[in-house]
Amino acid sequence: MQRDLDDIVRLGNGYTRDGNYPFALVNVTNRCNLSCPHCFVFRDDNPNLAVGARREPDTDEILEALAALRDRHGIGFMLWMGGEPLLRRDLLVRGVQLFPHNHVVTNGTIPLVELGPDTLYIVSLDGPEDVNDIMRGEGTYRRVMRMLDRLPDGLSTPVQVQCTVTPANQGRLGELVAALQGTRVGWMTFSFVVPAKQDETGLVWGSLEERMSAVEEVARLKAEYPEFVRNRSRALELMSPENAPAVTAACLTKKLLLPLWLDGDHFTTPYCCYGDDVDCSRCGAWVVFDMAARMEASAGPRAG
Repeated sequence: MQRDLDDIVRLGNGYTRDGNYPFALVNVTNRCNLSCPHCFVFRDDNPNLAVGARREPDTDEILEALAALRDRHGIGFMLWMGGEPLLRRDLLVRGVQLFPHNHVVTNGTIPLVELGPDTLYIVSLDGPEDVNDIMRGEGTYRRVMRMLDRLPDGLSTPVQVQCTVTPANQGRLGELVAALQGTRVGWMTFSFVVPAKQDETGLVWGSLEERMSAVEEVARLKAEYPEFVRNRSRALELMSPENAPAVTAACLTKKLLLPLWLDGDHFTTPYCCYGDDVDCSRCGAWVVFDMAARMEASAGPRAG
């Protein structure tokens, strides 16, 4: 390793060298070919300094650091993000071999590469064409759908779509689900926008009560497409105003997942996987509520 591990990865915000983190995410680049207004990675108060390809840590340096972190912290699952991680496809091809379980989050505008059957691609789409393109840029919906239509026949890496639900698209989610039927997409999930403490996007609900109509719509789609929509019914129940505060107050993701954000020439750990400026009281992250539902299920039947 060219640099000391503690220079490449600078832990803070309660994440410690002796911590046990079975899950991790890594932003492998801050370069992206889109500019989405609701993207939490590029908020002003988050660690996201983009320095260009030549000044980012090189592939060998990143992979050596991740292997060391895997061994030190017991990481068994890695979520690969950006920026757009497929801008560093050589890193992905080698990186997924380091961990037993891998997910790769991509905006879907760059052709997917073979990563094997044990990795999952998560492609972002936020509604039917007119709604998606307002949020992700003109022409992105057709680019993503064209990419999905042209997936190589021999591609063994499964593909899932994830939609970020906001007040702007909550009434059009069913159209997106219907459009994906008959494609190579195996499943989809809905994750609800995680707002900043001082949100300026206008793409958030004012309260948990206001958000419930969107949660109920996803629950309806789950009932209509039970094998395609991967959100757990119990996870959606936990998003109610009565349940959500307890889930976010005892956030399992904060405890079990090590967030590695690229900030210039090194990685740092923000407050949580969604950054430093999150409004936890209105968190709608799929992973937070799915993890809570899984933990509840493993504990046995609920009282009452």
